[in-house]
Amino acid sequence: MITKNFDVIIIGGSYAGLSAALSLGRAIRKVLVIDSGKPCNRHTPHSHNFLTQDGKTPAAIAEIGKEQVLQYPTTQFMDAQVTAVKREKEQFLVSTSGHQDLTAKKVLFATGVKDLMPNIESFDDCWGISAIHCPYCHGYEYKGQKTGLLANGDIAFEFSHLLHNWTDQLTIFTNGPSTITAAQADQLALKNIFIVEKKIRKFQHLKGYIQSVRFNDGSTFQLDAIYAKLLFEQHCLIPEHLGCEINEQGYIQIDEFQRTSVPGIYAAGDNTTGMRSVASAVAAGTKAGAFINHDLISGK
Repeated sequence: MITKNFDVIIIGGSYAGLSAALSLGRAIRKVLVIDSGKPCNRHTPHSHNFLTQDGKTPAAIAEIGKEQVLQYPTTQFMDAQVTAVKREKEQFLVSTSGHQDLTAKKVLFATGVKDLMPNIESFDDCWGISAIHCPYCHGYEYKGQKTGLLANGDIAFEFSHLLHNWTDQLTIFTNGPSTITAAQADQLALKNIFIVEKKIRKFQHLKGYIQSVRFNDGSTFQLDAIYAKLLFEQHCLIPEHLGCEINEQGYIQIDEFQRTSVPGIYAAGDNTTGMRSVASAVAAGTKAGAFINHDLISGK
C-alpha cells in the first residue's frame, strides 16, 4: 500500500531519481519515487562509461537500481504520471494519473528532457542506436568508422574537433546551407573533415543501424553512425509552472546543492545539464539526496 505523506517525493525513476532515493532511504527518510516508465535512453542498446556497469543495457541498470532502493523499508515506488504539484502551506500536494493526492515536505524533479527529432525520415528509428549524441557514451563503438555530424555553424565546428579524436572519417551534414565560416571550413579541411550541405530526406538503416543517408536529390552517402546536436524541451513542464527558473539553454536552473529557484523544490539529472550520461545522472542524484536530507535536518 502506498502511504499518503512523505518526507520527499521524487518525480522520475531513472538514474538520478533512483540515486537520490538511495541516499534518502539510507538517511531513513520516507521517500516515494513516481515514474511513468519512459526514460530518454530507452532505445539505447548498451550504456557505457559508467564504472562497474559498462556495456549493460539501460533497463538492466535501472532495474538493479530500483531493486536496491526498495531494500530500504522507508522507500516506495509508484508507476504513474504526476499531473500536478501545488504548494500547500509548509508542504507540497502531488497529484497523479491514478487520481491519488500525496503530500511531501520536499519534491525532487528527475524528469529528464525530450529530444526533438529533426524532420528526417527514420531518424527517430536510429536515435540512441547509431544516431547518437555523445562520443564518451558511444564513440568507442564507432571508432575509426564512417561517421557523420548533423549540425551547423559554430557548434558543428567545435564538436567536429572533439569527434575527430575517435575517427578520421568524419563528415559534417548541415542539412541545408552551411553557416560554418570559410576560415572554419579551411581549418576543418586540414583534418579531412568536409561539409555536405544537401538536404537529407531519410536514413536507410537496418534495425536502427545506419547504412546510408539519402538526400532530396536522390544521391546517397554511406555512413556507420551520425552524431546529432538536437533541440530539446523539458520532459515535464510542472517545474516551470511552479515558478522554477529555466536558464537560457532550456535547463532547470539549480544551485550547487541541486536547489531550484523555488524553496523546497530540487532538480537533478538531464533536466539540469547538457552533461547527459548515466554516470553524471547518478552523481547528481546522490548529491541531491544528501542535500535534501541536510535541508530537512536544518529546517530549510
